Amino acid sequence: MSETNSAPSRFPWPPMIYLLGIAIAIILSITVPLPWFGPPLSDLLFAIGWLLAVAAVALDFMAIRTLHKAQTTVMPTRGADHLVTSGPFGFSRNPIYLGNTTLMFGIGFITGFIWFFVLALIAAFATQKLAIEPEERHLSIRFGKRYRDYTKKVRRWI
Repeated sequence: MSETNSAPSRFPWPPMIYLLGIAIAIILSITVPLPWFGPPLSDLLFAIGWLLAVAAVALDFMAIRTLHKAQTTVMPTRGADHLVTSGPFGFSRNPIYLGNTTLMFGIGFITGFIWFFVLALIAAFATQKLAIEPEERHLSIRFGKRYRDYTKKVRRWI
């Protein structure tokens, strides 16, 4: 397999990282509970959490739909067939990972479990190191100047 068509990763890191982050956040919230705000602030944060969760799921859905419409892969274990710069990819180079991180923050606000915020940041960092950076190398090799021009216009996360 040529280097331009090779996969950025052999393991689907992002879904595993975020699922592990959610599981650890739940376990830590049960075993090492941390204090949370009381009403009325907790009620406001609960509502904000639901807004974040809905926005995160919508962002994930739109990004996946945009990739499918462009006839390229969603899987981090497969090489990209096309450079997608439209839709959610017009404001974030990684809208699915942004959506996943936002979802964890939303869950944290909904449940009042502070560990979700900590684990969301750890998951985002791990995703950047294990998935995003290899994907960026793959896209740079695969699409060259077009990808480098895109990176100058659109930020990695937001």
